[in-house]
Amino acid sequence: MRKFLLPVLVVLAAILYSSIVIVNEGTRGIMLRFGKVQRDSDNKVVVYTPGLHFKIPFIDNLKPLDARIRTLDGQADRFVTVEKKDLLVDSYVKWKISDFGRFYTSTGGGDYNQASNLLRRKVNDRLRSEIGTRTIKDIVSGTRGELMDGARKALNTGQDSTAELGIEVVDVRVKQINLPDEVSSSIYQRMRAERDAVARQHRSQGKEKAAFIQADVDRKVTLILANANKTAEELRGEGDATAAKLYTEAFSGEPQFYSFVRSLKAYENSFAGSDNMMILKPDSDFFRFMQPPKK
Repeated sequence: MRKFLLPVLVVLAAILYSSIVIVNEGTRGIMLRFGKVQRDSDNKVVVYTPGLHFKIPFIDNLKPLDARIRTLDGQADRFVTVEKKDLLVDSYVKWKISDFGRFYTSTGGGDYNQASNLLRRKVNDRLRSEIGTRTIKDIVSGTRGELMDGARKALNTGQDSTAELGIEVVDVRVKQINLPDEVSSSIYQRMRAERDAVARQHRSQGKEKAAFIQADVDRKVTLILANANKTAEELRGEGDATAAKLYTEAFSGEPQFYSFVRSLKAYENSFAGSDNMMILKPDSDFFRFMQPPKK
């Protein structure tokens, strides 16, 4: 009996061990019986929560599904704005399984690669719709937050939502936005033309202001010089009048001295140059002050 009892206990222990299944924390389980999904009385897929469960050995098989948030990091794709301009948008999506039974059946047995492809297609279609109603300026600097939030809500509640895949989109993020080379070149040329036009306008305004300032300065200089010349002429006239008055007063009492001074001035003016030539008689009245006194 002992020889037969030990193998029986071993077989029973193996059967008991194979009938126990553990669903780890952070996962859910889908039970397959002969490869067919096990459903309840309401025809809903039975989902096993974390913990210890039992199954029929060699008949049932547990398919674990990840219940944690996953990241779908897509490649940069080309989108068209409302201005008919192309953009290269690089984005990623945070998602998790919300309906494990539907996820299993819609993705061909819980195939994460197929789920990623289906989700990526829906995300790209949604981003295409969101970007197609916005300008480049809005997407780059204005309403990027609204774009991402609108895409997330539409993916969860829209007509073509991810709920049919049993997926809930937690977050949609745009990592990087670039312009294609041909679009970037055209925008650069347009921006350069706009900056050149602004620069020409500023230069024109500067030249206009400079000309106005220069004209105002020239007018002030001319006015100052005219006033200065007027004052100088007045002072010179007053000085000449004063000098004439003094000469008249000084020479009126000595007419001979006045005649002598006038003759010296005439000599000075006549002999100032080296090429001056005068033909006069020695006893001319012009040289009367140079002649020796008569005895």
